[in-house]
Amino acid sequence: MVQNVSPWVITVAASTIDRRFPTAITLGNNASIVGESFNVKDMKMDLVESSSVFTDGTCAFEQLINRTAASGKIVLCFATMGMVSSEGAALAVYAGKGSGVIFADTITRKSNQDNFLPTVHVDLHQGTQILYYIHSSSKPTVHISPSKTVVGKTPAPAVAYFSSRGPSSISPNILKPDVTAPGVNILAAWPPKSSPTVLPLDERSTEWNFDSGTSMSCPHVSGIAAIVKSVHPTWSPAAVKSALMTSAYMYDDTSDVMLAGGTLKAADAFDVGAGHVDPLRALDPGLVYDAGARDHVLFLCRLGYTAEQIRHMVLPSPALDTSCPGGAAAHADLNYPAVVLADLNATVTVKRTVTNVGANRDAVYRAAVASPQGARATVWPAELAFSRYHDSNKASYYVTVTPVKLSRGRFDFGEIVWSDGYHRVRMLLVVRVTNLPDDGVQSTGDHDQCTTGLQAA
Repeated sequence: MVQNVSPWVITVAASTIDRRFPTAITLGNNASIVGESFNVKDMKMDLVESSSVFTDGTCAFEQLINRTAASGKIVLCFATMGMVSSEGAALAVYAGKGSGVIFADTITRKSNQDNFLPTVHVDLHQGTQILYYIHSSSKPTVHISPSKTVVGKTPAPAVAYFSSRGPSSISPNILKPDVTAPGVNILAAWPPKSSPTVLPLDERSTEWNFDSGTSMSCPHVSGIAAIVKSVHPTWSPAAVKSALMTSAYMYDDTSDVMLAGGTLKAADAFDVGAGHVDPLRALDPGLVYDAGARDHVLFLCRLGYTAEQIRHMVLPSPALDTSCPGGAAAHADLNYPAVVLADLNATVTVKRTVTNVGANRDAVYRAAVASPQGARATVWPAELAFSRYHDSNKASYYVTVTPVKLSRGRFDFGEIVWSDGYHRVRMLLVVRVTNLPDDGVQSTGDHDQCTTGLQAA
């Protein structure tokens, strides 16, 4: 589950790119299979299945039973046998004096690792084909060719299986993650005194290395944010974040919704946030949802922090009011570029304020609403008109969401898109209808509902 949940930080998911590293595997019966690897060697060796080396076929160090069966051979390992990782399998095969690994994993989890022992990744179907060949041959062999680099492979992007998902456990009415960015098999600078695997037994040194993780996707967003800030130096951090979120996209290079790795389902807001970052569109988002330090102070107040506690959290500033006003307010009223209603049991209205940052100061934006399943969403006003003759380039609108079904515990997704014919400013609408009691009996009681709004700083 996603852990960085503060609204003033950008929480980044990790996704794939369209670059692949195909590696040809030729079996002794001339059958050819293409896996993926960072292999630089041409390897022709005997092939053995994991059950000949490890107890019950699990490629794990503690399961090693035969230290000679793998000697000088390529070992076929399955991730589903004991749920081992490719790194763990490589270490175990190395302990058995093996020369390489063919690692079969689910198609949604397959990603390369620069293991110190040559490791080729295949999916479970390919792994099963190789296993059938081993069983049918008295002396199975394999030829693994050096890896190649290919770009333009589809579908991409897709959410990485390891990427943390929402919703936020602390404040479910704040969308997390915010966006997704490339984070799988990313080539990056590497400290030469650290080996590619950071393992004590790995004595290699390199200045560049492939790595995967949200620690790879976050620098992409940091760089994009820096570019946006350099083009718009007067923008606040919230405005920069809004530009990244409202310009993001949800579709891969086949024009389908991105896949959520690890599941093969279509990705939703809890997988990718607002979507995949688009650097060019973020430079000219049209509208931004701005917020200042006081807005975030009020957010902390709603979480139950006292003024004294908040005073110790923020940077000392005589101009910043850290007091908490009386009265209840909803987290959804923070001027965030997404509306999340995690406990919708009656009609709710929230306020959003946008700032026109486009070149056309006389722009007119019109709203298009796609309501989440089980709810009806309306926007008022449905048209926002800006004018160069007005002192303010801001405009506010209200989103009213009404549950139209009985439900509990399910999130549904919609969106609100503002367009002036050129810009497309997309804001996600996420709801969880909770008007069905736990016992399945329809509630007839009244529900108190606070409808308030915050004016953006």
